[in-house]
Parts: sequence; structure tokens; C-alpha cells
Amino acid sequence: MNWRVEHVSRFMAAHPTAVCAVAGDPEQLPRWAAGLSSGVRNEAGRWVTESPMGLVEVRFTGEAAEGILDHDVTLPQGTVVHNPLRVLPNDGGSEVVFSLFQRDGMTDDEFARDAEAVRADLERLAAIFDS
Repeated sequence: MNWRVEHVSRFMAAHPTAVCAVAGDPEQLPRWAAGLSSGVRNEAGRWVTESPMGLVEVRFTGEAAEGILDHDVTLPQGTVVHNPLRVLPNDGGSEVVFSLFQRDGMTDDEFARDAEAVRADLERLAAIFDS
């Protein structure tokens, strides 16, 4: 069985290199990623932050230079959630695409709330380049 997926995207008025420099930098997460935004810090080579779920670890796993900003989030109970995130050239700017999966045990309402949260995060990220 496969998970339901929603690809949430937003145009950014900046070159992919500039978007990747912000979105792929763990220290920049508080500027735009609300779910991972409280007190991100490097502890012995691991990026950790307080989240609504408790203390989580964030680890980028993709090639930022290629626009692949996939990241794994290790939840407090040890579950690892893989989050595919791509930055694609779109004319003079970038299209940022987050693939959100409805994992086992997630209700439709929870999935809808997560999609809205991702949209809000991408709006905050776009605002960085609109100013």
C-alpha cells in the first residue's frame, strides 16, 4: 500500500542558489519553518530544536547545490520522518516543492492541517525574498 501525497509548492522571487542558501541552512529555520523554529542549535554536530512535538533532530540529506533539500526529522520517540523538498528553476525565480505524505495512522484532518502548515511555511520563506 502506498501513502497519499500532496505536493505543496510556492514560487520564490529568487534564484535557486539563493533559496537553497536560506532554506538549506538549519540556522535559518526559525525565519520560516514554524514547526521547527524554536531554538535551533547545533549540539555535537546534530541540529536540534524544540518543536510542537518536543525536542527533534533535523538532518538535511540531499544535495543543496542540486536543489535537493530533503531532510529527516527525528521525533522525540525516535521515529524518523523523511521530508522531500525541492528547489526548481522557474523562469527568473524558483519553485519550491514540498511533498507531504499521509503516513499510517494520520487522519485526513491531520493531513489537511499539515498541508496548511507547509503552505504557511512556504509563504514565510517567499516573504524573505519578496522584501
